[in-house]
Amino acid sequence: MRWAVDGPFGIRSLSRRYRDHPYRFFDPRTGRCFEVAYEPGDSDSALFGGNSNWRGPVWFPINYLIIEALERYHHFYGDTLMVECPIGSGRRLNLGQVADELAHRLTSIFLPGADGRRPVHGGDPRYAADPHWRDLILFSEYFHPETGRGLGASHQTSWTALVARLLAQCAAGPRPNRI
Repeated sequence: MRWAVDGPFGIRSLSRRYRDHPYRFFDPRTGRCFEVAYEPGDSDSALFGGNSNWRGPVWFPINYLIIEALERYHHFYGDTLMVECPIGSGRRLNLGQVADELAHRLTSIFLPGADGRRPVHGGDPRYAADPHWRDLILFSEYFHPETGRGLGASHQTSWTALVARLLAQCAAGPRPNRI
């Protein structure tokens, strides 16, 4: 499970590896080379309509589906299946604990830090300091995988509202490691 919990705010839609090693496809019929590179925020070209969408950002519905799949696999395998999470840490978790880790990373996008700032708002000080803006939380379309800043439309209360279940899950506390 190399992809498991690969970023501080969730699983990217395209691996950061493609920043330095873009995927390239050469079409021998036309002689053209097509390339897809990792772009975590706003696109650097007008290709695909000018946004990076699926080329690196964190998408809430996909991450949510991965959490549900991990929970279901954990229900089946229990503590008999352990994986290293995050990769390279030496820490072994069952799949339910990996789901919890991913849920914590996703919910941290919306929770204020020690300075009162929420990652979803980027660097905009109004949301941390102004009493009229402080409790306004935007439900963005997708999120910057390195900073958690909301990207795209800021009123995606449909799929991004899935964070409510994850917040409840995180508030219930971590799953015990029964091994």
